[in-house]
Amino acid sequence: MSPPAAPLSGFLNLDKPIGLTSRDVVNRVVRAFRKPRPKVGHAGTLDPLASGVLVVAIGSATRLIEQVQRQPKSYLATIRLGATSDTLDADGTITPVPNPPVPTESQIRDALAAQVGIIDQLPPVYSALRVKGKRAYDLAREGKSVELVPRPVRIDQLNLIRFEWPFLEIAVECGSGTYIRSIARDVGDDLGCGGLITTLRRTRIGPFRVDDATPPDPAFLSFDSIIGRLRSPLDAVSDRPHIYVNAGQAAAIERGQAIEVSSTDLASEIDAGEVAICSPDGSLLALGEFNRSARIVQPRRVFGVCSTHASRSPEST
Repeated sequence: MSPPAAPLSGFLNLDKPIGLTSRDVVNRVVRAFRKPRPKVGHAGTLDPLASGVLVVAIGSATRLIEQVQRQPKSYLATIRLGATSDTLDADGTITPVPNPPVPTESQIRDALAAQVGIIDQLPPVYSALRVKGKRAYDLAREGKSVELVPRPVRIDQLNLIRFEWPFLEIAVECGSGTYIRSIARDVGDDLGCGGLITTLRRTRIGPFRVDDATPPDPAFLSFDSIIGRLRSPLDAVSDRPHIYVNAGQAAAIERGQAIEVSSTDLASEIDAGEVAICSPDGSLLALGEFNRSARIVQPRRVFGVCSTHASRSPEST
């Protein structure tokens, strides 16, 4: 009897095209496997109007989706001034603003600068946020009132690339939870002429960059192709320090027990805070809290061995 197939776990960095939903892309990945299919999910929805980096998690890596979503993101976007939209983008009902003032480039730069930093941002009514147990966009499509409250978001950079009335192109570096559509609305409001998104491309989520992304075409989503492009679950926690433990320590971590970290060069360079705990073979084992003074690591979320393995299940036909 052959040994059981190893579990499949890891991330695909895909370049979602315009016109597909994020769920459409996930479904294409799912179809590459015969039943029983691994669990598949995505980290960070892109609207059909948007393109770019869509990180798809497979197998036990789906437990790390939240970790990917919290990583910094980069976007390129085009804002149309002189009009508004109920969805804040070109896919909604567009209403031209009568006799809109045409801003100068200096005024645009000032409006963009006002959005940088930790700001309170009102999410779009047409968003996936839940209001009393229902998606905000479902309530909006039913014609019901949707009351959302501003939320703090972090915008690190908001640079003007080009301005030619009524369009301006921007590059955005931001933290999790930021809505680029809301930036378009707020910049348009600040300029007194309205604004909406006409194009949006996500170019990065943490270590996942669009230059390395694969189009989700059938030719690239065969089983063998997926295995060849699967990225390590450790990429989800690339922004946190890593601590490598031995077999005995790994067993203790899997039981939820704290371990002592020896006075090594690696441990001395790690500040107190959340760390990624890795097994002897380099697989992600858990996320934990490191106490530098006591040199103790307390596991907070144990994954077991979460590595990139390929079960040789056949492709679907």
